Amino acid sequence: MPGFRSGFFEIPHAAVYMLMTVTVLASGLCFIQAGGASAPAELLYRYGGMHSTAIARHEYWRLLAYGFLHVNFVHLTMNMLCLVLWGAHLERRVGPAYFLIIYLCAMVLGAVIGNGIHSTPYLTVGASGATSGILGALLCLWILGKLDFGFDFFAINIGLNIAFAFGNSRIDWGVHLGGFAAGLIACAVLDLVEKTNAYVLRCKFPEAVKVNLALLACVMALWVWSGPAQTIAAGTSGWGPVIIIAVAYCAVVKLVDLALSMKKGLAIVVTALAGVNAATVMLCGWVLAFYCWPHLPMGYPLLDSLLVIFCPNPVLISALTAIGVAALTLFLCANEISRGIADVGFVGKSLRAERSRRHGL
Repeated sequence: MPGFRSGFFEIPHAAVYMLMTVTVLASGLCFIQAGGASAPAELLYRYGGMHSTAIARHEYWRLLAYGFLHVNFVHLTMNMLCLVLWGAHLERRVGPAYFLIIYLCAMVLGAVIGNGIHSTPYLTVGASGATSGILGALLCLWILGKLDFGFDFFAINIGLNIAFAFGNSRIDWGVHLGGFAAGLIACAVLDLVEKTNAYVLRCKFPEAVKVNLALLACVMALWVWSGPAQTIAAGTSGWGPVIIIAVAYCAVVKLVDLALSMKKGLAIVVTALAGVNAATVMLCGWVLAFYCWPHLPMGYPLLDSLLVIFCPNPVLISALTAIGVAALTLFLCANEISRGIADVGFVGKSLRAERSRRHGL
């Protein structure tokens, strides 16, 4: 397969814009509460900063939350600049679904590796591990011969990253290096998955379907993390639910694959996913309502205020949110629905042809 040609700069795409928006909003909220262009350590800790005892205390949500918080405006600006410069290239090459997977894997594993390296108490925040993972993934694609960049691209970007890190004594090297390695490995694994899929799946999934399935996988992972993972961490047998959920998810992916190969299958799949999204939101709302009252207050002002609004009317609010999520899914996938409704048998053939044409990322 010929290399993927691109210039030094690339216009950002949807997933990059989404991550930038969430990160700026989360960090901006901290700056507003702090009343300045920087946030104190106590506020960052409260909203999700990664610290030395987070994993031991099973505060796994911090493995993601820390990556959306920043110490000050300069810290935020530098990381968002790296996200734009590197993320646009990666998203264009692998698509939004795999881009988000690589980004979040680098964020989580960067925090885990950084936590293992630290021998003293610490508090870390920032998207540096995740953006380093983007650079690692691009290097992986270049090594695999699937990205036609010159060596100067990596020399300049890695060199500037190292120079900036040396110029700041507060840089968390463990998170940076861990994120870079995680991004490189995650990209290699996804390439292997795509090569394996050529023998397992008939169709190349449209990006909208792929992103939706990835989000549902994240919800399942969070459920496992909050339930069976606690049992596993305690040293007892708890792999049964994990295996069942993994097998069920693989079965769903195969059903989607079979449906996409049918006439008008794309419209059927998108409509079904909208229903599944709504049902998932409804169930999550009921679970949250069941657990939130005994644990109020949680100690996090924003979360406490949301739970106070939510808990008295969980069924109504969950139902309205589920309807909104279903409508949003249908709106965002309007092109896919239109393409599926107009299908006279060519969509499935084109998706099967795309699967047979491409091997790997």
